[in-house]
Amino acid sequence: MKDVFCGIDEAGRGPVIGSLVMACVCLDEKSIRKLKGLGVRDSKKMTPKKREELEPVIKELALEWSTIKITPQEIDKLRKKKSLNVIEADKTAELILSLTVKPSKIFVDATDSIAKNYEKKIIDQIVKLNPEYKIPKMVCEHRADDKYIPASAASVIAKVERDREIEELKKEYGNIGSGYPSDERTQKFVRKLVREGSLPSFVRRSWGTVNKLKQSSLSEF
Repeated sequence: MKDVFCGIDEAGRGPVIGSLVMACVCLDEKSIRKLKGLGVRDSKKMTPKKREELEPVIKELALEWSTIKITPQEIDKLRKKKSLNVIEADKTAELILSLTVKPSKIFVDATDSIAKNYEKKIIDQIVKLNPEYKIPKMVCEHRADDKYIPASAASVIAKVERDREIEELKKEYGNIGSGYPSDERTQKFVRKLVREGSLPSFVRRSWGTVNKLKQSSLSEF
């Protein structure tokens, strides 16, 4: 039986607008070699065009792939009880348990400042959800999406999926920027929403960016 290598990564952890998308990709050694030859790497180091070109190729070569979209409303609700790291660890466990193929090794891009802590959170949640599941060898590291092709492939799928969501919002609301708090266009758009007193469901209300704008007087805008 051939070895199966699974990669898990996310896109949209920090934005004030849009969902957090997590992706899981399972590849064999042959597919990994092909994707490496095609230039698959950390999605942040690729152009949007390159990511869009490679996404269908990754999906075609994958033994299995899946995504989980955590909406702004779900993020706001869950953050009342747990940190974003725990939320992502829980969703990572769900992705792993949903696989129909059995990975030989799982590569996860760690979000916790201490990678081993993040790995423990994932394992604890897997055990909680399915005590009988035999957990494969896990490589949970920072920048895993730049070190291991399966994690790189997952980062591409997650990033393209999130970008599609943002593009759909732009069709309705105009240029809202990237959705990140550091983006001036996004700041301007969220400021306008706060002024109008109505925050759509695609805005993360629990984000500090929104709270600061709410606390500021109109004269400071």
